[in-house]
Amino acid sequence: MGFGLGFLALSDRPGDLDNTFDLPGYFRTDAALFYKRDNWRTQLNIENLFDIEYFASTNFDSRSSVNPGAPFTILGTIAVEF
Repeated sequence: MGFGLGFLALSDRPGDLDNTFDLPGYFRTDAALFYKRDNWRTQLNIENLFDIEYFASTNFDSRSSVNPGAPFTILGTIAVEF
């Protein structure tokens, strides 16, 4: 059994190639919990643990193409190794 914790910190960054606006920085926390027995593995990943709102990226062409970050997300996996 194991546990993981990850942090992603980004500072303000240009929103377009002309530097007409900036995307604000953010700090996101992710976590994982897993269990492995013999050739079986189960895992639970949690992204954006505290459900912060942030802007992930832009397409560098205009303010209308700003992409929001993913909300609180839980991903579960089960794997078997052969």
